[in-house]
Amino acid sequence: MALIGITSCRKLEDYKQAVLHVGGEVRIVDASMSTDAALEGLDGLILTGGDDVGPARYGEAAHPKTVEAEPARDEFEIALVNGARAQQLPLFAICRGIQVLNVACGGTLVQDIPTQINGALNHSLTVPPNSPYSLAHEVWVEKDSILSKLMGDRLTADTCEVNSRHHQAVKDVAKGFRVAATAPDGVIEAIEDPAARFCLGVQWHPENFWRTGEFRALFEGFLEAANRRT
Repeated sequence: MALIGITSCRKLEDYKQAVLHVGGEVRIVDASMSTDAALEGLDGLILTGGDDVGPARYGEAAHPKTVEAEPARDEFEIALVNGARAQQLPLFAICRGIQVLNVACGGTLVQDIPTQINGALNHSLTVPPNSPYSLAHEVWVEKDSILSKLMGDRLTADTCEVNSRHHQAVKDVAKGFRVAATAPDGVIEAIEDPAARFCLGVQWHPENFWRTGEFRALFEGFLEAANRRT
């Protein structure tokens, strides 16, 4: 059974349940650990949601709306990405996770969608009556992407609806990665590394749907790659 590392965050339970319900085992890793200790024995890694990545990590001054609250976590998770990719570990990055992945590999971020993207959709449905399961907008999935292959049964004309709780997003995509999905306003919603065993980042929160299964295929594909490693 594949052992999946999940980076610590404030809302861990849905990430854990999403992995457990597709047959994986879970270990929580955090900034109190060394990179080597965190990665030891893992068959795959999930990067979770949280606050903004410090803009100095990608060479920018902070926007007034940037919430830079976790510098130790930034340092740990960027090192974790580099270590995981050096070991060819399957990697699934969610919300803040896709941003960490992109920055760790040399990309940059949109620091505040509402003020930096003209005509932007509401990407931050965070309060009642909008629950974590509320669908916020469509994403347009690239036809020949890994994401499209995983999500094929749920796509209608190469689109599906997703939930959304973020104000930042990928801007310049890291070298070697490709855009796998965008929102109708042009915001990047998924990236992937076609050369990796499994390296996918999504901007929405598929883990919230572990009970109902809308995005189960993403976790199944990730775990399949992790099981092949074992």
